[in-house]
Amino acid sequence: MSLNAKPLMSEGATALNLPDLPPHLRFERLPHTGEAFNYAFDVKRTAMGPHITARWGWDEDFQRTFHQQRFQEKPFFRILHDNVPVGTIALTRQPDHVLFDDFYLLPSYQRQGLGAAILRHCLSVADEMRLPVRLRYLKWNPVGSLYRRHGFQQVGETDIHFLMERQPARPLGESD
Repeated sequence: MSLNAKPLMSEGATALNLPDLPPHLRFERLPHTGEAFNYAFDVKRTAMGPHITARWGWDEDFQRTFHQQRFQEKPFFRILHDNVPVGTIALTRQPDHVLFDDFYLLPSYQRQGLGAAILRHCLSVADEMRLPVRLRYLKWNPVGSLYRRHGFQQVGETDIHFLMERQPARPLGESD
């Protein structure tokens, strides 16, 4: 598949505009170029490699092919903290929810509150649309505690993933 191909999102899905979070965080939509793909893949390998290797080992060709498919299917953003690239995220509006996916921070930026700030920001974007947020994560990845602290509930599982959902927050003063 050419990196210049149009992204193949599921029917009814649309790319979200992820606004910056001043003063320190910016989100740049990654173009479908080799350079952007390599950046996103390198971040995934660095952030997720230990979790993938713990279960299956690292098969570079498989991981590269799998990531290329995902890179084509959805919009990826480069996360910049004080103009330094620190990770990636994919955020997509589906007809009935927002999909929070491919959220990877480089290890030197993990466990400092940055991931929580980015997650809260993405949740506020979904709350403005009054849509729930769905995600999945590898069962042995400790990131699950972050998601539970931010209101996600387990709604299912596969052999390797927990499936989570968070309902939209209600604006102050709104009732049933």
